[in-house]
Amino acid sequence: MLKEIRIRDLGVIDDATLRFAPGLNVLTGETGAGKTMVVQGLGLLLGGRATAALVREGASSAVVEGVLELPAEHAAVERALEAGGEVDQGELLLARSVADGGRSRAWVGGRNAPVGVLGEIGELVVAVHGQSDQWRLQRPDQHRAVLDDFGGAPLRKAGDRYATVYLGRQQVRRELNELTTKARDRAMRLDQLTTALEEIESVDPQPGEDVALAEESSRLEHLDALMLAAGGAHEAISGSDDLDDRSALTLLGQASASLARGIEHDAVLRDLRVRLDDLSVQLTDLAADIQGYVQNLDADPARVEQVQQRRAALNTLLRKYGRSVDEVLAWSAQAAQESNDLASSDERIEDLTLRSKALENELAEAARELSSQRSKAAVKLGKEVSAELAHLAMGSAKVSVQVTAKPGEYSSSGIDDVEIQLAANKGAKPRAVSKAASGGELSRVMLAIEVVTAAGGVPTFIFDEVDAGVGGSAALDIGARLKALAQHAQVIVVTHLGQVAAYADQHLVVHKQDDGHVTVSDVAVVEGDRRRRELARMLGGVSDSPAALAHVDDLLAQVATSRASSR
Repeated sequence: MLKEIRIRDLGVIDDATLRFAPGLNVLTGETGAGKTMVVQGLGLLLGGRATAALVREGASSAVVEGVLELPAEHAAVERALEAGGEVDQGELLLARSVADGGRSRAWVGGRNAPVGVLGEIGELVVAVHGQSDQWRLQRPDQHRAVLDDFGGAPLRKAGDRYATVYLGRQQVRRELNELTTKARDRAMRLDQLTTALEEIESVDPQPGEDVALAEESSRLEHLDALMLAAGGAHEAISGSDDLDDRSALTLLGQASASLARGIEHDAVLRDLRVRLDDLSVQLTDLAADIQGYVQNLDADPARVEQVQQRRAALNTLLRKYGRSVDEVLAWSAQAAQESNDLASSDERIEDLTLRSKALENELAEAARELSSQRSKAAVKLGKEVSAELAHLAMGSAKVSVQVTAKPGEYSSSGIDDVEIQLAANKGAKPRAVSKAASGGELSRVMLAIEVVTAAGGVPTFIFDEVDAGVGGSAALDIGARLKALAQHAQVIVVTHLGQVAAYADQHLVVHKQDDGHVTVSDVAVVEGDRRRRELARMLGGVSDSPAALAHVDDLLAQVATSRASSR
């Protein structure tokens, strides 16, 4: 529910805090005291339009803050968390400021947020019904929403089935359209992939082949230099006819023989000779390896040409499909998969075409069932709302709900146009309720609808001057209906009729003081004798006459009797 609202520097209000209770909250006060500013403040808090004219004269800005008390699973809590706000022990703080220059800012759960977020949260938690704010009756989609909420489980089941089939049909049609409209592009792409895969397959590159061939090519191109280098190294180690006495192995042998003359006298020298002999063995093995390398150097000119041709073929692939053979092979695997997918698209089109036809039939059936359930609910809703209007000073008015089916014109909500119509007087032709009713009548129609539909998921309702243009027993009936709605939701009513205010669970009075400098509107909860005096003022303009107070006591007794009989 709406737990509290604080308004500062808005219109005639300097600084006022209103704390609301569960049930029926009634807001009263003399004309010009600031009741309208309270409603406007609530509108600002819930994302309404802001103008600089709302800022109190002499103030730099107007600020409205509010506290919503909500269960953790409520959609408004989820939206606030998405906006980065915080919810503290089930309480969500909202705030809105309007600068004297017209700039507006909003806060949700202690975090700065777009004003639109306040509006989204507002629609989830509060329904405002004022003479100039009948948005639910002025928007055709809301007529359908009201009917669907009223229809209960059968209509909800039909709506869920339709929505599921509609979504599935949309997905199938979207995929089918994409496949069929891009058939030419798909065929061109498939040809490109097929040509590329055939080219790669004809070369048949092997993993790492480009690196290995590059090394072999370098070796073949520098064969003479490699043989000269390796041969020179082998001669230096093993010797030749000219260098035999200066080879590394000969010199190592001479060094070993020299050490051998002293190893009997010193163990250290013996260890050094062992190391020298190990070095000779390693150098002998190295010489053999170098000799083998020289012998294996291939000087075949045909091999040089083969390597060059193979590298040229691979380079052709590298220019098109990757920087290395490994990348070319990876691209080839991906291309093969894409090619298979494209080749199977024709089969997919056939499957989707059949599925689309089946869903079309299923959707038509679901739409007919949904329309049938709406038509049944429409008759019942019209009768019940009309019956309620008889208790709201609109006894000759009749509400009907027109459901117009348009077969084949599918939307996310069905094939139906739904319009709540009103015949304000006997014999009058029913018209759209937003056109046929005055501001006060719209409020009463909306009140009747809310009472009949038992308030759905909206926890708080605000009615501004719902009793405009009525009085006497009709006003008592309006108060009783508001009280009935308050059994299911929190209700806040701005009224000038004592008969309506007498039903309040909590009575708040806005009274204006003028000290000659600034006008201040204060809000106070009145109980007991103070409440009796306020009701007396509302009923007869005099708050302290015995006759007026006696009238109030009679009224309160009548209301109490009415409550007891309705339980």
